[in-house]
Amino acid sequence: MNKADSYYKENLKLILDFGTWDENPRPRYKDGEEANSLFMTQVFEKYNIQHGEFPIPTIRKTAIKTGIKEIFWIYQKQSNKLSDARELGVNWWDEWDIGDGTIGQRYGATVKKYDLMNKLLKGLKENPFGRRHIMNLLQEPDMEETKGLFPCAFETLWSVRKVNDEYFLDLTLNQRSNDYIMAGYINKIQYVALQMMVAGHLNYRVGNFSHMVQNLHIYDRHTEAMLELIKKPTLAETPMLIISGNKNFYDYTIDDFAIINTSKIPKLESKLEIAI
Repeated sequence: MNKADSYYKENLKLILDFGTWDENPRPRYKDGEEANSLFMTQVFEKYNIQHGEFPIPTIRKTAIKTGIKEIFWIYQKQSNKLSDARELGVNWWDEWDIGDGTIGQRYGATVKKYDLMNKLLKGLKENPFGRRHIMNLLQEPDMEETKGLFPCAFETLWSVRKVNDEYFLDLTLNQRSNDYIMAGYINKIQYVALQMMVAGHLNYRVGNFSHMVQNLHIYDRHTEAMLELIKKPTLAETPMLIISGNKNFYDYTIDDFAIINTSKIPKLESKLEIAI
């Protein structure tokens, strides 16, 4: 059982056995009914990418390439326009259109407004051992400027280590809220891809990836999927994400990524309804 499978099954069981039901939730299903969730707090996972540990479970397929394309939308295009997302093949944000074809002053628009990506790249290059390499997408003025979903994966913290004359880039992703069945492992692997792109830009090696989730939840209409995943047998394969070569951050495309050892991973059989 790889580390991702172990975390996935263990966390699902913990939520099932010890989780707390929320009250008066904000999200709704498409039929208008409340989307209640069973949740636990302060969940942490850590992967040593250098040693081949990737947050890719074998108990269900993950939309890895679509997740990476979302990273392009946010950090390369630095856009909040749904037309830009769809052009990249990312359609799951359509439900959060605030009425003007955007998701509001959020995500990519915040990255662009404060020049966060370029400041990060410059800082990691000029002062690699600094302790202030942070991108935070939850900027209070932006949240007040327009309506829209508050960023879920809202903060990344970056550190550089030197080992035997090589520089290793570590990343911690902080997330306020995570729909574990729908997007849990998409969020993880897409930010590993971002870490790889930044490391490639700087000619650093990829080190550790860590993920902290404050509210990890399962929606009430995802219970069948949760039970399916808990019972699902794991595979012996070790799925990996590979990036080809070092280049300018903004020049990476989806063709620079390869996913290996995932062909036998089954799809989730249970149907899922999105909570909006």
